[in-house]
Amino acid sequence: MPDASFKDYVVDQLRALGGASARAMFGGFGIYKGGVMFGLIASDELYFKADETNQPDFAARKSKPFVYEGKGKPISMSYWRVPDDVLEDPAELKTWAMKAYDVALKKRKPVNPQPRRRFHSARRTRR
Repeated sequence: MPDASFKDYVVDQLRALGGASARAMFGGFGIYKGGVMFGLIASDELYFKADETNQPDFAARKSKPFVYEGKGKPISMSYWRVPDDVLEDPAELKTWAMKAYDVALKKRKPVNPQPRRRFHSARRTRR
């Protein structure tokens, strides 16, 4: 089980965001707001969702994307490490978190409602 103290620290730093929470997943934690995952914690590092709108902010700070080993090769994800100085400043962290949340909302796949099943009663007739 991952260390919960860093997770608790991150959630506390994000309290200005309102409604941020963390859930255990794959040896780390997912960071959520309103059921939308916009961040993750792995190896006591915080990563936020990024795309072309906020990725330059991360690159300017020499941040790196989250990479894991999958099927014998490194797999890079669209989550980038939050710089330490941003993590330590709740107001700055809120700004970065809102950008990541907006990215996650944009990238979120629409939920297609399942077509309603029609149940037909199977009438059996006795002969």
